[in-house]
Amino acid sequence: MANQIGESKRNRAAGRKVARGARQAALPPPGVTVTFRHLEPTVALRTYAERKFAHVGRYLTRACAVHLILTVDKYRQHGEVIVKAGRLAVTAQQETKDLYAVIDLLADKVGRQLKSQLEKSKTRKVRAKSTGEVLSAAEERAFKPRVGRA
Repeated sequence: MANQIGESKRNRAAGRKVARGARQAALPPPGVTVTFRHLEPTVALRTYAERKFAHVGRYLTRACAVHLILTVDKYRQHGEVIVKAGRLAVTAQQETKDLYAVIDLLADKVGRQLKSQLEKSKTRKVRAKSTGEVLSAAEERAFKPRVGRA
């Protein structure tokens, strides 16, 4: 019946893929806010951070906000990032001798955390088998002829 109308499983899957791409394209890029503590704000650091954290939005299905805090205390360069999207909030902290390295490490760490959150939500959405599927599998096992036994 579905094939007569032209609505097959493959067509529905392709339609969902197109709709998902349209939703992703409609999302605004993440708003990246950079806060500098105990150092002069530079345009180079700000643009570098914005470029590094622009990819965060591809993991999420909602608009998100990224807040990056860069701090310098004597020889220690410390960074902290907070990503908020809906109910999801991801934080990461890093400390090295170079602020650019801090930004790189924070971007990697947040990407890993968001990926794991995405995988967790996908595994929760696994559909349980319907009653018909369970019964048909049980019937197949029950009526399966046994070969090789005497």
